[in-house]
Amino acid sequence: MNTDTKVAVITGGATGIGKETARLLVADGVHVVLSGRRESVGRQAVADLTRNGGSASFLVADMDEPDSVTALFDSVLADFGRLDYAVNNAGLAHETAALADADPVKLQQMLSTNVTGLFLCLQREIREMLASGRGGAIVNLASIAGLNGIPYSGPYAATKHAVVGLTKTAGIEYSSKGVRVNAVAPGAIKTDIIARAITLGQYDEETITAMHPMGRMGLPSEIAEGIHWLLSDKASFVAGAVLNIDGGFQAK
Repeated sequence: MNTDTKVAVITGGATGIGKETARLLVADGVHVVLSGRRESVGRQAVADLTRNGGSASFLVADMDEPDSVTALFDSVLADFGRLDYAVNNAGLAHETAALADADPVKLQQMLSTNVTGLFLCLQREIREMLASGRGGAIVNLASIAGLNGIPYSGPYAATKHAVVGLTKTAGIEYSSKGVRVNAVAPGAIKTDIIARAITLGQYDEETITAMHPMGRMGLPSEIAEGIHWLLSDKASFVAGAVLNIDGGFQAK
């Protein structure tokens, strides 16, 4: 790889929004490091992304394990010597229950992945971008649940509100130092997770689509376009922002 080639890390990057974002970055000539828990899925994603040229790789990493987060970034820096872009996309949403009935164990699991894991990634990404002298751009995955109360998703909403708080604070603290931190807040998106939940009867698709003024769910590629813009120099005056990509949900 050319030493001038820019490098991006996308956590939870082997499927859905992460993979679609990687597709756009690879097309720009960026080397994209995908991370996730399932090596077979990651290898398939790399094969898909590089089939027509471009450069990508995969590293196993678990956002629930601080040592795994450290190892991920150690490997990226050892292999490529730089970090220009980061997308903190890994997340967990695995309960549908009223608040009084929510499982504290599942809350802790979501906090571990969605908040602590993201926090540790964000810290390391900022440090490396500052140390390089080149700066960089970071996008966190928030949600409409990070800006609103969402019935039967209280613990998940709490974790995404935390992501919004971290994003806004980092945007204030580091934008003058060349590191831009922003977030996207997707509405309901047709990812594998949502599709499985609908199949299992955890969600009703008609109810979900009715939440959005556009009358449909979003596509991973539509969220990826927003992330791609926030990472690019076209968003050079954007910091600490939360970009709503939600079919009009937040406008209600």
